[in-house]
Amino acid sequence: MRQKEHAMTQDIRWGILGTGKIAKAFATALQDTPGAHLAAVASRSVDSATKFGAEYGAQRFHGSYQALADDPAVDVVYIATPHPMHHENALMCLNAGKGVLVEKSFTMNRREAEDIIQLAQAKQLFVMEAMWTRFMPAVVEAKRIVDSGEIGTPANITADFGFTSDAGPEHRLFNPALGGGALLDLGIYPLSIASFFLGGVTGVKAQAQMTDTGVDMQTAFTLTHEGGGLSSCVCSLRSRTPTELTISGTKGFVRLSDRFHNTEAFSVTVVDGASRAERTVNVPRSGNGYTHEAQEVGRCLRAGLIESPVMPHAETLNLMGTLDAIREQIGLRYPADQ
Repeated sequence: MRQKEHAMTQDIRWGILGTGKIAKAFATALQDTPGAHLAAVASRSVDSATKFGAEYGAQRFHGSYQALADDPAVDVVYIATPHPMHHENALMCLNAGKGVLVEKSFTMNRREAEDIIQLAQAKQLFVMEAMWTRFMPAVVEAKRIVDSGEIGTPANITADFGFTSDAGPEHRLFNPALGGGALLDLGIYPLSIASFFLGGVTGVKAQAQMTDTGVDMQTAFTLTHEGGGLSSCVCSLRSRTPTELTISGTKGFVRLSDRFHNTEAFSVTVVDGASRAERTVNVPRSGNGYTHEAQEVGRCLRAGLIESPVMPHAETLNLMGTLDAIREQIGLRYPADQ
């Protein structure tokens, strides 16, 4: 199924829905993205949109999300609102004929994700989950090396993502009404990267420490994968973890250390009997890193695709279903589950 192809000579005209921290990071990245520009920005107040848009070079400022969805000079919308708003905002943009890049976590649950993807497919419009890590040059190169067979057959992954937060219970990180908790904010990273390297998730077991507000402070989960591999993942709002990713195979391992989701270097270790060969691979990213997912959206739009082969619809649905299963096991429920 194909969206109408975008003329190769035209810039991709982006709209950004929301003006928070992640929106600022993406707006900055668009300035480093060839063949793209920020056409419009929307906030719930025109003052906020105007201030944001002026800082990042937007051409138009909208004081409502609907106005951005209806803007004829926008090709695709980056949805940068809090998790619980993604479903409503994405459906609104798709119904207005716009493709969407939806910040992770994609939605609050799989049911909401299905709504978005079914509408995009019915309307032949592009939609992708904004898992920027998959498009990082270092991660792309690590995947190529793993796929090449250099470390043998990949069979095991360990991945973690954690930092300490002293935010109050009303903050989005701890407020269930805002989709709080470590899992949706941080756990999506190790979950998604494990699926990227080892294949679709076929089973999950999880345990968690919960907060007084009813969301998870930290969660550990193990996954089984289609290819028979096993992964072990941790996310935390209580501990400053190394944020490392190790992919281990029958002959060795690839390790992305020091913020694997945003790294520019990794190591490859191959063990042959008593000998051990290790090398470091350096792969710089562009700017703050978000440009790489923006470039993929542009590539897909120009090709008339409604999904990216790197972050396809079926995998987003599988990952949201896995998050649902983890939440069921640890007793984490949100208003959207009603």
